[in-house]
Amino acid sequence: MRKTEKGVTLIELMTVMVVLGILTAIAVPSYRRYLLRAQRSDASTALLRLQTSEEKFLLQNGVYTTNLTNKPSDTTPGLGIGSTSERGFYVLEVKLSATGYTATAKPNSVKGGQSDDKTCTEFSVSETGVKKAKDSSSKDRTAECWR
Repeated sequence: MRKTEKGVTLIELMTVMVVLGILTAIAVPSYRRYLLRAQRSDASTALLRLQTSEEKFLLQNGVYTTNLTNKPSDTTPGLGIGSTSERGFYVLEVKLSATGYTATAKPNSVKGGQSDDKTCTEFSVSETGVKKAKDSSSKDRTAECWR
């Protein structure tokens, strides 16, 4: 009577490794694209919060402000919301115009990740509520990025 050995052969092990490699090569980039799209909501939420804060500031002070923080060392009062989005993926900025303001959110290079998003590299909203978004080549991507 011959005794059979139990175990996994090298061929079987290599086959499993190849299959796992193929699945990983497909899954990781797909998951990365999903994360980039999901984290865009951080920019839109921050800009809408900034817009609300600007309107409140206008009602209280009669003017808009570019000061996003409200530190005791500030010479002018600010909004008290911070210069980055809630989760830190975007840096916020406000530019005043003759009639109002435009608030923008750009990927934060310090907290990496979103800087890889070439489809939606800049979000903006104005005092009238006009929302815009651009890609890395400054092409309008408003419909895709603000959904």
